Amino acid sequence: MRIGTRRSALALAQAKLVAEELEAQGQGECELVPIATSGDSDASVPAPDTDKSRWVVELEDALSAGKIDLAVHSAKDLPGELAEGLALLGSPARASAEDVLCGVAALEQLAQGARVGTSSIRRVAQLRAAREDLDVVSIRGNVDTRLGKLANAEEGLDAIVLARAGLQRLGRETEIGGVLDAERFVPAPGQGTLALEGRADDERVAEAVLAITDEHALACLLAERALARELDASCHTPLGAHAVPGDDGRLKLRAWVGLPDGSAWVVDELTGDEDDPEALGQSVAERMELAGASQMLEHAEEMAARP
Repeated sequence: MRIGTRRSALALAQAKLVAEELEAQGQGECELVPIATSGDSDASVPAPDTDKSRWVVELEDALSAGKIDLAVHSAKDLPGELAEGLALLGSPARASAEDVLCGVAALEQLAQGARVGTSSIRRVAQLRAAREDLDVVSIRGNVDTRLGKLANAEEGLDAIVLARAGLQRLGRETEIGGVLDAERFVPAPGQGTLALEGRADDERVAEAVLAITDEHALACLLAERALARELDASCHTPLGAHAVPGDDGRLKLRAWVGLPDGSAWVVDELTGDEDDPEALGQSVAERMELAGASQMLEHAEEMAARP
C-alpha cells in the first residue's frame, strides 16, 4: 500500500506509525510516499493567512490520481469538506490531545509581560484570556525549528506552546515543561488524532484501515469535526473542541470560542451518544451559536486580519 504524507519529520513519523500498524495487522507491505504541499513550500505566507487546504491539497490530488492509496494527516489540518470522491476512512488510537508549555512548568511561573511564542490563533486567544499581561508572539516552523527559537536567546522567548502529541511522536517529551489543562485550554478539533483519507470507492484500503481504527478516537474526531463544520470555523478562528469517551457508551464534547485579545469567550459542554457523534457536535454548535459564538468567530477573523 502506498501511503502519502507531508515531508516534515513529524508527518513522516506519523505515517510510519500507520504503516507499522497496517503491516502488523497483516495488511501487506507499505511504502511511504513523501509529498511536498503548498503549506510546506511557501514559508513566506504569514500564519494568519494560511488555509488548511494548503496542507492537504497535493495529497488529495495524489489520491484522486491513483498515485497513492492512503493519505495520513494530522486531523486538525484536515478541512471540514474533503475533495470529491475522497473519504475519511478511519483513525488509529488518539495520542494526548493537550497543549504543553516548553521552557517553563506553568503559566503562573512566567514573569509579568513574559514573551510566549505560538502560531495558533486559538492558543493566542486562550493564553491572553488566562494572562492578559503576556506578550504572545507568532512563531512559525516545524517542531524542531520552534524549539530552536526557544533555545536561542536572541529570539527573546520565555516559553512556547506546542501540541503534546507532536512531541510524543517525535520522541521529544523531555522538552515538555508543563501540560495545560484541556478543560481551560481546549485543544483544536482533531488535535492528537491522525486522519486516514482514501478514495471512497476503494474497498480494499477501507477494510485495511478498519483493522487499525480505534472506534473511540474516530467518534471523538467526528464529533469535533461536526462542531467545527457547523460553526463554519477555519484555521483563522479561535476554536477549541475536545471530545472524551466515557465508560457508558457516551461521549462528552467541550467547546471553546474566543477573541484573539482574550477579552471575551464562550464555552460549553454536552454529553451525547457515542454512536451518533456528529449529532453531538451539531447540538453543541447550536448551543454555542445561541450564546453568540458565530458573531464572535466573525469578529475574531476581522481582528486577526488587522495588521
